[in-house]
Amino acid sequence: MKLRTSVGGIDAPLTTGGTGSPAAWWQRARISRELFLSHACQAAKQLFPSRFVINLCEDRYLFLVAFLATLYAGKINLLPPSRAKREVQRVAQDYADHQFVTDADIKSAISDSDAVQCGERIDIAADHLAAIVFTSGSTGSSLAHNKYWGDLVLSTHCAQRRFGFHAGMSLVATVPAQHMYGLETSILVPLVCGVSVHAEAPFYPADIHATLATVSEPRVLITTPHHLRVCVASGLQWPAVEFIVSATAPLTADLAGRAEELFCAPVLEIYGCTETGSIASRRTKDGAMWRTYDGVFISQRNNGFYASGRYLPEPVALNDWLMLHDETHFELAGRQSDLVNVAGKRASLADLNFKLNEIEGVWDGAFLIPDEEDAGNERATRLIALVVAPELSERQIIEALAERVDAVFLPRPLYNVQRLPRNALGKLPREAMLELARRLKRPR
Repeated sequence: MKLRTSVGGIDAPLTTGGTGSPAAWWQRARISRELFLSHACQAAKQLFPSRFVINLCEDRYLFLVAFLATLYAGKINLLPPSRAKREVQRVAQDYADHQFVTDADIKSAISDSDAVQCGERIDIAADHLAAIVFTSGSTGSSLAHNKYWGDLVLSTHCAQRRFGFHAGMSLVATVPAQHMYGLETSILVPLVCGVSVHAEAPFYPADIHATLATVSEPRVLITTPHHLRVCVASGLQWPAVEFIVSATAPLTADLAGRAEELFCAPVLEIYGCTETGSIASRRTKDGAMWRTYDGVFISQRNNGFYASGRYLPEPVALNDWLMLHDETHFELAGRQSDLVNVAGKRASLADLNFKLNEIEGVWDGAFLIPDEEDAGNERATRLIALVVAPELSERQIIEALAERVDAVFLPRPLYNVQRLPRNALGKLPREAMLELARRLKRPR
């Protein structure tokens, strides 16, 4: 495993005094920072003498406790790309010296009435390998990436400067904690910035509404375009929020505008990937331009684009094609793996998806390039689209799409379905999309 040169100790400012704001909202109670640190210390003492801890906690607070306990014990967090049995088994096989930690394990560890006193903070060495995270698998097999504590803290400070996270804020996240987006926003921000976080990951609009109403102002909602879309369509009157952060897929300007009107708050997007973490942001209503975090720079070389910065010691290749305005401003032109060449014309699936979801009446939708065995001799000329549009016919969707894209990119076939196979992060794993398309394939 690659070792890093230490850049000096970097502390997580988990002070027990100061503002008096809670560390978390858990089981309908405010958890003080002092109690949170005590829980982390108690959990650390219960860990086995293994090198890796596979964190399978679903409750966000228990995940947070397990994550910090693992660091406090000098171990490495392993965060599988999903909790599907096959994915967890694959990670366990690749990292033999491990133990599993679940909600029940942490609840048991912290249930002792004799609280362990940890002092006012826990210091983690900057060069400690804090976590191994995995890509989501939305474009193929998931891959592992090492994340060192010092780099995670530096990147969190960049997000703090960009968004204004501060002690006293209450954060509600609809995304799971183990993916990079959820890890950065709902685990690292509370650890490093003193923000309190709710333990739930609400999914349905009524649950998101109820969870927001539970926490104190100022509130921040961390979510995805998929969740934001159903919230806007819910007809609910929403509690006041300071701002909304969205990621995992580009927002349409229409959805962002409607969300801003409904929540009376700015909707901000994060750009990043598992390899880099978050590196740029934009306010969607202001246009397509992204601005990198302070100290992060984009360059083009070797027919690709690279991100570099203080918490990226080596330039990292990006999976997207960019329209680079300068080293800190860019627009997205689609993922490299999403580029489609049909009849000599090129497009990106991201742009096609964007235009599909702009159609009035389309709740959700995505294009798919079929595998060779699925497409037969038609691989170069046929795309598939899966769409959720209960009030539209397939013909109406095609006609509306024909006004937005070149005819060669119209999907053949297009399936109008009840829902898309999105994972907990709101992404669409390619294998799940292919499997759904195979089941829907009609006899010719």
